[in-house]
Amino acid sequence: MAKRSIKDLDVQNKRVLLRVDYNVPMSKDGAITDDKRIVETLPTIRYLLDKNAIIILVTHMGRPNGKVVESLRLDKIAQRLSALLGKPVNKLNSVVGPDVTEVVANAKPGDVIMLENVRFLKEEQNGSEELAKKLAALADVYVDDAFATAHRPDTSVAGVPQFLPSAAGFLLEKEIRVLETVTTSAKKPFIAILGGAKVSDKIGLIKNLLTKTDTILIGGGMAFTFLKAMGYAIGFSLVEEDYLKVADEIIEAAKTKGTRLLLPVDVIVTNEIKAGSSHHIVDIEDIPADQIGVDIGPKTVQAFAAEIAKANTIIWNGPMGVIEIAEFAEGTKSLARIIAAKSGALTVAGGGETASVIDALNLQNDFKHVSTGGGAFLEYLEGKQLPGIEAIDSVD
Repeated sequence: MAKRSIKDLDVQNKRVLLRVDYNVPMSKDGAITDDKRIVETLPTIRYLLDKNAIIILVTHMGRPNGKVVESLRLDKIAQRLSALLGKPVNKLNSVVGPDVTEVVANAKPGDVIMLENVRFLKEEQNGSEELAKKLAALADVYVDDAFATAHRPDTSVAGVPQFLPSAAGFLLEKEIRVLETVTTSAKKPFIAILGGAKVSDKIGLIKNLLTKTDTILIGGGMAFTFLKAMGYAIGFSLVEEDYLKVADEIIEAAKTKGTRLLLPVDVIVTNEIKAGSSHHIVDIEDIPADQIGVDIGPKTVQAFAAEIAKANTIIWNGPMGVIEIAEFAEGTKSLARIIAAKSGALTVAGGGETASVIDALNLQNDFKHVSTGGGAFLEYLEGKQLPGIEAIDSVD
């Protein structure tokens, strides 16, 4: 059933509790290094301002676990949002309480208020009905624009909508629309490109995609668990011994379902994972016993590129190598450029590391969609119901 859109919610001159996810990366000195999640919510905020709404922003930062952590206060976030909007953002030092109630009561249409880090309260992550009611009491309506937090059953995500009329903001709407297309009506051929370190993180995803995709391309550290399951000697490469049987089951399931599973045919190997270490290319049957696989090789890039060239729908999650080290990031960068050049396809990427590579190469506008979610992106593609989406009012 479709979820109510912000355009279908009466927000004119209303107090709007807007859940966003401004859990953005920060440098050691507290500077925001990537404001994508803030920028992506601007259409929703500007729409509400055009409707003379009073906006009360709720977000979290980091994992303070119910305690006040000074370095996780939201002052820098409010400053960046203020600069982007070109108007003041009144950042408060509390989440709820008499001081917050007073500020909201005296607010005027067009005011933007930001509550303090909601995870400073332990009740945020224990489903507190009391906190949900206190937050709901601040507003007339609730809008969720925090896709990156949609997989969490947090109070401000899944609890507050029980007590207010609710709707999805433009960012959440866009994420749902794109991922629903991918999972229910993807244009064939449909391929998935999966990387990252561990098979264990992607089992549910792979199993669900086996029923939807034509081809799955696997790289990154997780590829070596599959390669070992197939009988290859992988040297000192990363392997999850406890998941070799699972990998073998996935390989057999792919054969049964007629889904092609493509693994690397060559890799970059080194004897030490550090910048400047010696490294070379080997075919997968020739990985030395004392070496570690750290990236896909050029033959693999070429083989993956051939699949990408045929695809009409492409989803990508996870790097192909150790991207923190420049020498071992080339396979991932090559694939990013190849996917970005596939202008006729629906190209969708998600996950923090994946998005960071796309951003670093300035390819954001060459993908049809780069998700703001990591865990939420994966869980949606696994076929799970996300509490943050389920909580929003439905429309017939």
